[in-house]
Amino acid sequence: MIEDGDKRTVAGVLVKVLVHRRDDRGMRLEEFASRCVRRGEVHELVTTDHAVGDPSIDRVGFLGFAEISHGGVIDRGDEVRIGDRVVGTVLGFDACHFPNHYNILIRREAPVSGGQIDLSPESTVHFVQSAAR
Repeated sequence: MIEDGDKRTVAGVLVKVLVHRRDDRGMRLEEFASRCVRRGEVHELVTTDHAVGDPSIDRVGFLGFAEISHGGVIDRGDEVRIGDRVVGTVLGFDACHFPNHYNILIRREAPVSGGQIDLSPESTVHFVQSAAR
């Protein structure tokens, strides 16, 4: 059964670059595959090589914080673009700091930090709907 129709791209801007990594973070993937985000909210972008079903998200790289400029729905599987590069796909959400912010977990082959991939403040961030829904 297909549940999802088309949606707008959620957009934002990087407001702070983070430059650290950890192998013992202990984040927990929320059970929810999507979250609504509002204009003006700030959320943390975190890369990992973990998968859905892993009991703990330990290997992480911190990209930075992004302010949402065009709200909407972020779904597991959405492509995450910063500037002109694809940094991975949304794995899900960790809510250990909520309601202050979500950690938006981004799956990629290996975790990287914002410093490792030369991110800079004011870079555009886009969460683009996956073609495979």
